[in-house]
Amino acid sequence: MPYLTEFITVALIHLLAVMSPGPDFAMVSKNSLINSRKVGILTAVGLGLGIIVHVVYSLIGIGIIISQSIVLFSIIKYLGAGYLIYIGYKALKSKKQQGAVTLGETKMISNGTAIKMGFLTNVLNPKATLFFLALFTQVINPETPLLIQVLYGAEMSVMTFVWFSLVALVLSQQGLKGVLSKIMHHVEHVFGAMLIALGIKIALSNSK
Repeated sequence: MPYLTEFITVALIHLLAVMSPGPDFAMVSKNSLINSRKVGILTAVGLGLGIIVHVVYSLIGIGIIISQSIVLFSIIKYLGAGYLIYIGYKALKSKKQQGAVTLGETKMISNGTAIKMGFLTNVLNPKATLFFLALFTQVINPETPLLIQVLYGAEMSVMTFVWFSLVALVLSQQGLKGVLSKIMHHVEHVFGAMLIALGIKIALSNSK
């Protein structure tokens, strides 16, 4: 296969980027620990769908326009930062449940909301915008057929879902949640503070 080496390179670079701590990881971790395994996996679905958006605009050249426009890039940056701060604020404002949290008790988040949280967290991450722009302009050969590049994008979307689903599976283990059950309220506050900190970091970053 003539493009096997390039495919492996793209897959490894993307996997390393996905595994590095950031807003995606924080959101999946929060939803898996505070809510449920199902919510965590659905958040992973949203993250995978977000990858498709980055791939599409990179393929049609909009990524270059975004990266070169201070206004457009700043809009994405501040929207992403604002969304993380908003979710973090909601977590900090959560009230402690009466009595200890049981193993089967979860907070209600609809399937659509969980997917939307993952999708918006990924799509509005300006670092993801720059990452995919670099990937499609510096790593992937411009002569690579469009269909092959689409397959690269599909692989990255699937692997994003798989990795964060594994994170959700691990963090939603009943044993771990059982240990944290008595302090779950404080855990939620910690994740809220983390999301706010990430939002502020994005807002103040000089990525452009």
